Amino acid sequence: MVEPNTFTTAPIVLSLAFAAVLLAGFAVSVWLSSRQIRHVARHRGAVPAAFSQTIALPAADTKVSKMDDLKPLTVGTQSATSGDELVQPGAFWEKPLSLLSLLNVGMRSNYVASYYAAPLMVARRCGLIVHTSSFGGTCYMHGPAYGAGKAAVDKMAHDMGVELRPHNVAVVSIWMGLLKTERTDVALSDPELARHYEHLLETMESPQLTGLVIDALARDAHLMDRSGRIWIGAELAQQYGIHDVDGRQPPSHRPMLGDPTVFSAAVIA
Repeated sequence: MVEPNTFTTAPIVLSLAFAAVLLAGFAVSVWLSSRQIRHVARHRGAVPAAFSQTIALPAADTKVSKMDDLKPLTVGTQSATSGDELVQPGAFWEKPLSLLSLLNVGMRSNYVASYYAAPLMVARRCGLIVHTSSFGGTCYMHGPAYGAGKAAVDKMAHDMGVELRPHNVAVVSIWMGLLKTERTDVALSDPELARHYEHLLETMESPQLTGLVIDALARDAHLMDRSGRIWIGAELAQQYGIHDVDGRQPPSHRPMLGDPTVFSAAVIA
């Protein structure tokens, strides 16, 4: 699942980048619905309204590796959204109501991918589910629709973590920084937008950085200690000694944008 937000994520480029890193010699299997990937690939610029509807996932169309040597089974999930209007001027009531697709498609894609992956991981008593999110889950970013969607994804990571912990399956949410993608390059060709984001350009991350972080997480002997929580991708990269593909060490935006949400330890069945 992918998220074509202009300045925080990108379309199918991210899923391909993550998969390329995770499968490049590492013992990791990336579970994704081939039907959804094909659909998003055909609509790089905008996800149509029809995609917000239920997409059947019959067994014959769900590609899952069952090789015993691929442990743990890992899912890198992202929100598939439409909404280039997010970064345009104006308050929420001045923008299209179609931005609700951020909640419908975005949250749902994370939930559906996790729903189908969880039984596979539970059966093997190992696995990692990753929701990619952003600082917009706590600070104001692009408006209430975007913020609510990110906050929901973060909370799902926590709650899924509670239910999957007895099965030794981890769930985390990773906050990414400003990503350097094809879509971002096109957007920044606008002089006004380029000036607006000028202070962040030197800190941009490649999509591959998050893929490398996910691989390190999957191989972490203390993975379950991280489950159910939000982690800043740049900080995880520093902890694991990971550099971006160009050799840089992207900084954490925590000082500027704030701390990840800390959820209550209370559990009400």
